[in-house]
Amino acid sequence: MTLRGRKKGETVPQGVVSRLPVYFRYLTELETARVERISSAQLGEALDFTAAQIRSDLSYFGSFGQQGYGYNVEELLDQVKQILGIKQRYAMVLVGAGNLGKAIGSYEWFRAEGFEIEAIFDINPHLIGNYHGGCVIRPLEELQTHLQENPADIGIIATPKAAGQTVCDLLVAGGVDSIWNFCPTHLTVPDHVLVEDMHLTDSLLRLVFRLNERRAGNGSD
Repeated sequence: MTLRGRKKGETVPQGVVSRLPVYFRYLTELETARVERISSAQLGEALDFTAAQIRSDLSYFGSFGQQGYGYNVEELLDQVKQILGIKQRYAMVLVGAGNLGKAIGSYEWFRAEGFEIEAIFDINPHLIGNYHGGCVIRPLEELQTHLQENPADIGIIATPKAAGQTVCDLLVAGGVDSIWNFCPTHLTVPDHVLVEDMHLTDSLLRLVFRLNERRAGNGSD
């Protein structure tokens, strides 16, 4: 199995990028279950992808598997981790310590995989000074100083809608160029800043659309 770099300027399609975490999650389950190998056909059947799609996705990053053998689960998982960039540490700051922010700050998987939430900030005086996820919740006005002294790779926004852009601007001014946005608002950022939006309502609405589409189909003649 060989991992190679892509040609300069070659862009990985968004569809491929969106499937990589799915591969990571399922391969992790297989490794935990001590499954040693799997074919592209078996992997496709489990994930509702085609075998050809899986081989095409992986071909952007190298040569994987052996004809007649399939993929070694442990090796493929290791390579997918490398492709995703998981095999390194990321410093993160979390802004917003409400119910959603606390749920994010409590998620043990982050720390286990090298995603370290190093500081949490909020404006609520009833929350400031409390500990959560190993961090003391600090006032938002200390964010700039913290970022100057402790540069962060990723900023997490879990604030109400009205505060989203203000917090985003503070993070960008503090040198954060990757933002994981749970705030239900569109963020305006400079071209060099990456934003990944996680709108829970969007996911729910997609589910409801599919639910009603299926019900309509089942009720038709």
